[in-house]
Amino acid sequence: MEKMEHHRYSAIPLIDNTGKYEGTITEGDLLWKLKNTPGLCFENTEKVMLKDIPQKVNNKPVKITSSIEDLISLTITQNFVPVIDDSGIFIGIIRRSDIIEYFAKKYSEIM
Repeated sequence: MEKMEHHRYSAIPLIDNTGKYEGTITEGDLLWKLKNTPGLCFENTEKVMLKDIPQKVNNKPVKITSSIEDLISLTITQNFVPVIDDSGIFIGIIRRSDIIEYFAKKYSEIM
């Protein structure tokens, strides 16, 4: 949570040891785990494994070869879209704001 706060992220992708995208964890997921686990306090959260925290958000990834239409359709309901290669290896994310900024720039160029 401290790293999320420092970087001002409300959600981050989860990557396994092989580099594959496993899901998304949010501030809310972490806070609900803290609230709903008897005896758990901020000081001993290091003992909780991320795999043991239920994820409420399911950010679906796109493959690097996906179409722009696939990407845009996911950004309607997701703040960011994880990008993976054909083996499921995480490459990065595309934020909804990046797409909006891109199209705003293109629109201003034609006006």
